[in-house]
Amino acid sequence: MIRKSFKMRLYEGMAQEYEKRHNELWPEMQDMIHEHGGHNYSIFLDEETNVLYGYIEIEDEERWAKSADTAINRKWWDFMADIMETNQDNSPVSVDLKPVFHLD
Repeated sequence: MIRKSFKMRLYEGMAQEYEKRHNELWPEMQDMIHEHGGHNYSIFLDEETNVLYGYIEIEDEERWAKSADTAINRKWWDFMADIMETNQDNSPVSVDLKPVFHLD
């Protein structure tokens, strides 16, 4: 597995709504994540800064990259665009984090 981590930013006051939407994650979105090799996905929030920290394990970088172009993923991005920083295509502004330590 390949471990990936990244950060995104919520708009002020949107933490509760963000958590609600993820607690109600669409089954089609869950299926797409798994179909594209995503596992053990977690997102953490720093409440002081509204920065989200994501962690996911993927099977293959190329396969995972294709998930961005699925219809369900684009629909999810559109659904989330009103509560977080996004790019022009409504994808979340996301910055990959450099791994510096891991212990099994």
